[in-house]
Amino acid sequence: MADLMSLLAAAAEHAAEHGAHAEPLALGFAPASWIVAAAMTVLILVGLWLGVPKILTSGLDASIAEIRKQLDEAKALRAEAEALRKEYADKIANAERDAAAMLEHARHEAEAIVAKAETDATAVISRREKMAEDKIAAAERGAVAELRAKAAEAAATAARGLIAQNHGAAADKALVDQAIGSI
Repeated sequence: MADLMSLLAAAAEHAAEHGAHAEPLALGFAPASWIVAAAMTVLILVGLWLGVPKILTSGLDASIAEIRKQLDEAKALRAEAEALRKEYADKIANAERDAAAMLEHARHEAEAIVAKAETDATAVISRREKMAEDKIAAAERGAVAELRAKAAEAAATAARGLIAQNHGAAADKALVDQAIGSI
């Protein structure tokens, strides 16, 4: 040990002369970096002996498995979402087709209703015209009958007046005798 101490002292003098610092010794026999390296080596060996890499890899494997599980769930959810999207897209397309069909059907019904209304209106107009013509004809017949009745009454009145003026009792007796004779 004395040799070691003298050697260290010589190294310290040499370092002082040349301006370099001497590396400190830990526990008086080795540089600190060697002790740190030895401690790390011992720590690594103890970790290997206790199975730390297996624990770390099993933890990483568990994390990887969990991430894979989540990715699989995400893929399944994405596939389900795509299926729902496709289903609703199909429903929208069907609804649009149904709406177009309903609109076309409504147009045809409206056209049919308009055509029926036109024929009904034409029929009503022709019935009303016929009724008006019938009323006019009835009014004409009534007017003609009334006119005939007035003419007949006027003729009867005129004939009474003429008969009263031209026929007397003697003319009536001659007419009666003639009528009896013809029987």
